[in-house]
Amino acid sequence: MDETAVPGEAVLTDDGIRLWAARAADGPGGPVILCHGGPGIWDTLEEPAALLREHRVFRWDQRGCGRSQRSGPYSTERSVADLDAVRRHFGLERMALLGHSWGARLALSYALARPARVSGLIYVSGTGIDDDSTWHPAYKETFRGRLGGHRERWEELRDRRGDRTEAEDREFAVLQWSVDFADRDRRRALERAEAMATPWFGVNYACNATITAELRRTSATDGLRDRCAALGLPVLIVDGENDIRPRRAVDSLERALPDVTRTTLPGAGHMPWSEDPEGFRAAAGAFLARLRGDSR
Repeated sequence: MDETAVPGEAVLTDDGIRLWAARAADGPGGPVILCHGGPGIWDTLEEPAALLREHRVFRWDQRGCGRSQRSGPYSTERSVADLDAVRRHFGLERMALLGHSWGARLALSYALARPARVSGLIYVSGTGIDDDSTWHPAYKETFRGRLGGHRERWEELRDRRGDRTEAEDREFAVLQWSVDFADRDRRRALERAEAMATPWFGVNYACNATITAELRRTSATDGLRDRCAALGLPVLIVDGENDIRPRRAVDSLERALPDVTRTTLPGAGHMPWSEDPEGFRAAAGAFLARLRGDSR
């Protein structure tokens, strides 16, 4: 799908920042807002939006990212407030949230802060609520292994951060994103990463560094676990079996949540909808249908 062809709308936040948002589907089902990963990149969730087209689906670029105004401040709290601005813009009293990777943590944070506005949460390929030292070393090892013959070039571009051209920034991102696909045909994985990077909006590294540092400070706290334990909303956790981020990272979140279902899609990676679209559609669709039934 050509991202430039997606009709967007300008959402104004309470501190005057302009966000890009779009109505991605207008089916008869209830509303779902998608929260993309990063931090610091843009919405690349056109595939799951299409898989959920039987619902009213909304997409947006987080502040400082993609088609949204490139301006801070950057924080989880600020991102939660921005997501609420998107909700208000589209006139939604209550909606389901689907968050991917960092966006899963953002969606969880919104649900914890404003539970009355959320009917349910689909937590896709997140990394849980423990300290990242419990999973990041294994992730790094698998990451380098999956780069294969592209590792030397990736390391060269990594070490030249700040001096890279825009084309080299994009090349670096494509190599990095390619390992998120479990496809054994690495050419196919690179093609999928190329599609994610088209069109290219540029990574906001300041946003990435600021929010990542905040998450490291605020994870693995009793307060966060207690808030998750008190969350009275249904949650679906969706994992790709071959995500290079160890899925055990999510175990503590699953244990903390009182109303949780977990689905692992065999053979899929960090973008599970890409490598098992029917499995993803079935899991997410059944969960959203349950929410609709519960609301009657």
